[in-house]
Amino acid sequence: MLASLADSSGHAIALRILNADSLESWLADQPDEVRAWVTANGFSAKSGSFCPLPGRNGQMNEMLAGVEALDDIWSYGALPKSLPPGTYEIQPALDRDSANAAALGWALGSYSYNHYRKVDRLSASLVWPQNCDSAAVKRLARGIGLTRDLINTPANDMGPEELEEAARQLAGEHGAALQVVEGEALLEENYPAIHAVGRASTRAPRLIDLRWSGGDKTAPLVVLVGKGVCFDTGGLDLKPAEGMKIMKKDMGGAAHVLGLASTIMEAELPIRLRVLIPAVENAVSGNAFRPLDVIQTRKGLSVEIGNTDAEGRLVLADALCEAGSEKVDLLLDFATLTGAARVALGPDLPAMFCNDGALASSLAQHGERQKDSLWRLPLHQPYREKLKSKVADLNNVSEGPFAGAITAALFLEHFIPPETPWVHFDVYAWNQSDRPGRPAGGEAMALRAVYSLIEERALSGKSPSNDSA
Repeated sequence: MLASLADSSGHAIALRILNADSLESWLADQPDEVRAWVTANGFSAKSGSFCPLPGRNGQMNEMLAGVEALDDIWSYGALPKSLPPGTYEIQPALDRDSANAAALGWALGSYSYNHYRKVDRLSASLVWPQNCDSAAVKRLARGIGLTRDLINTPANDMGPEELEEAARQLAGEHGAALQVVEGEALLEENYPAIHAVGRASTRAPRLIDLRWSGGDKTAPLVVLVGKGVCFDTGGLDLKPAEGMKIMKKDMGGAAHVLGLASTIMEAELPIRLRVLIPAVENAVSGNAFRPLDVIQTRKGLSVEIGNTDAEGRLVLADALCEAGSEKVDLLLDFATLTGAARVALGPDLPAMFCNDGALASSLAQHGERQKDSLWRLPLHQPYREKLKSKVADLNNVSEGPFAGAITAALFLEHFIPPETPWVHFDVYAWNQSDRPGRPAGGEAMALRAVYSLIEERALSGKSPSNDSA
């Protein structure tokens, strides 16, 4: 992605960024022949549109490009692949926020997952805009690119072992420590739910545990937990073929926390970071866990299996319990957890659950500021009744079809220490179709909003979870 951003202006074509309002005032200052040319080409500064302005020698010496707003990332997303190949330079300079949006939107718009094919067409290049914080753009683009790449990789090349290798590579790049509990050792180390879900696969289940410190031993501790179900058949409650089709993305939560960790570590934020990923494949074989089995969890709570296709919350239960084994300043988990969240909010809007009102409000504000939308749903405590079991402490699914995203979050809440500030993101992690800057396939959701909050609080000396700290 970053290859589409150039360091040198050289013989760059001037790129003038306009929205509907600024186009009118710009045209008023132009000669008649320019106004006539722009009008004849039907250019109205619609987002993603462009119009070349020919010079006196017949060659293009300036390009007009339309955006919804100067600081709208996605308005720039269509340009790398729609503009004629060449190198462009934004003139006149944009302000800092708009320059950052232009560079990041350009980088994301040039993203393409080409690991298994050759693509001939080259994207247009952009000279790094003036006033742009290129370091900030680079780390966000790399984090989002990593998230997309991991999700897009097919399950035959992205199982628990390969997910571990991705974490190991990231740890090596940033001097982080990595520990892995694998296979039967999960039972010895008391991660029974992770083992139960993953044991049916020939690819051994594991808990991936990454630790990094950008501060001293007293720095705030941020823990990221990501659902790493590398493929989900549904288990014995088998999914239909259409429902299984994109289940390579069921490790999207793990991809999110690795992408977010990459961004945090590259920025060298003054925090302590821990990343926990329960990595499994929910497969079908003779030793697969069954409906109405009762399995144990790390916390000691027993769980009756109402549905083997609700496996993500089981592996997260053990990981979240471990996350709460030490004093945590901020605990966040990402998971492609429920279809109910998509029914409620659609594919583009991640559901957020939070046990701290001030923290939830702050995250929503960062989402608006970064144009990285999210929406809070309630941890409605009366719905805990729906998770009751007659033979175990909990059932892994509710007794009826309603409020599935809420009851899933309430299930996870059983494994969170009450005093720990906690946010759960139920994400789709997928674009159903191509849009500017957001090609069909794996997608990072709420990553920019979460990073913005952690960065702001870490650099201000506040606790990542508390405005009053």
